Amino acid sequence: MPHDSPPHLTQIAGPHDVAPGLREELIGCWIDVTNAGGAAGFPFPPVGQGDVAPVMDELLGRLDPRSGRLLVARVDGELAGWVVLKRDPYRLVGHWGTIHHLQTHPAFRGRGIGSALVHELRRIARDELGLEQLRLAARGGEGLEEFYGRLGWREVGRWPEALRFAPDDTRDEILMVLAPL
Repeated sequence: MPHDSPPHLTQIAGPHDVAPGLREELIGCWIDVTNAGGAAGFPFPPVGQGDVAPVMDELLGRLDPRSGRLLVARVDGELAGWVVLKRDPYRLVGHWGTIHHLQTHPAFRGRGIGSALVHELRRIARDELGLEQLRLAARGGEGLEEFYGRLGWREVGRWPEALRFAPDDTRDEILMVLAPL
């Protein structure tokens, strides 16, 4: 089925705002993204429900209108992708946030879902949370720095060979920032 409709974005600001069934959809998306090779938090596929569900429950439990948001993209009613924004809890760096777990379901890749999520997250960070900059860490060797670069992010550093997937597969962790918002 072609998915030609633009994504509909929904912001979730607290654990009690998670609609029935959404938790299972998010877990299913995370499993599908990871098992398709996506760099979304589980580096060693395959993963299943038992791996992802406890991490999802922790993530959803930490949502808070002041410090953590979940943004969900749907196309024609189907979950197409999601991302998490967290404000740093420490006053010294409380003016910035971090994005985590940006993912687009494999069935929706190449449709601008990830870009739409990042653009809206930027707006939420600036207009609703009063943040001044965002940061993220991305897995090297996946082309993610190019993706984020097209959206205005810039690389500010690397942790060389920080990520070891196998004895012959060690990659940099790429540190990126988006400022000003």
